[in-house]
Amino acid sequence: MINRLIEKIRATGAPVVVGLDPMLDYIPEKIRRDAYKEFGETLEGAAEAIWQYNKGIVDAVWDLIPAVKPQIAMYEQFGIPGLSAYKRTVDYCRGKGLVVIGDVKRGDIGSTSAAYAAGHLGKVQVGSKICTGFDVDFATVNPYLGSDGVKPFLKVCEQEKKGIFVLVKTSNPSSGEFQDQLVDGRPLYELVGEKVAQWGKDLMGDGYSYVGAVVGATYPEMGKTLRRLMPETFILVPGYGAQGGKGADLVPFFNPDGLGAIVNSSRGIIAAYKQEKYAAFGEENYADASRAAVLDMIADISGALERRQEEP
Repeated sequence: MINRLIEKIRATGAPVVVGLDPMLDYIPEKIRRDAYKEFGETLEGAAEAIWQYNKGIVDAVWDLIPAVKPQIAMYEQFGIPGLSAYKRTVDYCRGKGLVVIGDVKRGDIGSTSAAYAAGHLGKVQVGSKICTGFDVDFATVNPYLGSDGVKPFLKVCEQEKKGIFVLVKTSNPSSGEFQDQLVDGRPLYELVGEKVAQWGKDLMGDGYSYVGAVVGATYPEMGKTLRRLMPETFILVPGYGAQGGKGADLVPFFNPDGLGAIVNSSRGIIAAYKQEKYAAFGEENYADASRAAVLDMIADISGALERRQEEP
C-alpha cells in the first residue's frame, strides 16, 4: 500500500491528505435540515448529515489528491449510526481510488491490539467466511504500550500489504509534556522515531516502509531531526493550516527526492467556506470552497519544495 500511496502522490503532484473530520457546525444548514427531515433530530439524522457532507467534499476534491484521513472520533460521537457513516465514507473514498488513512490512534496489548488491527486493517473469520471490518489502507497507532501494542499491527500489515502511521511527535501544544522528556539525555520522540525505523526495516515497499510516522507540522526543527533518523519512513504531517503550519515549515519533513511526507489538513479544507478567504463561495457551494482550498494548499507546498530545489 505504501507503493500505491507514492504512485498516487506522483500522479497528482500533491503530497496532501484531506482530513474528513466532520463536526455538525461545519455542515451547511440545508444538509442538516434535509437529514433531520428524513431521520429526525437523532443520531441517525446526524450521521446522514455527515455522510452527505463528506460525499460532497469527496466529489469535489478526489481528482486532486492521493488520500483522505477520516478521524473516527468525529463519527463515534454519534454512536452506531456515526460508525456506519464512517464505514460508508471509507468505502466511497476507496471506490473513488483514494488511499484511506483511518485515524483511529489505537494501541493496546495482546489479543486486544490484534483485534484492533484485524478490525481496521485486516480480516476476521466468521464461521466458514472471511470478512473485513472497516478495511482502511493505513491506520494510526499509539506506541505508548511499546512493541506489544504495535507488533499485532505489523503482522496484519505484512499479511494485507497495508500500513500504519505511528505517533512520534504530535502537533498539539501539550505534546511535549511526555514526548519531549529526556531519556538518557535524548528526547523521547527521538527514541520512538528510531524504534519506528527499526520496525519498518522488515516491512519495506520499493523505497519506503509500510511503517510510517506521525510528526506535527508545528515542529519543523524536530521534523528535520526525525527525517534524518527515519530516512525510509513516510511521515504523516498534521497541523497544516488551522494549527499554524505553512508550506515553508514542511520542507524538512521531505527527502531530497520530494517524497517521504504527506501533509494533512482537516477543517482548513472541509470547512473552508467559513474562512474569510473563501467566504464568497457561501454555504451552498461549500464543496467548491474545499476544492479551492486544496488547490491553494498544493500550490503552497509545491512552491516551498521547488524553492528548496533552487537553493544552492
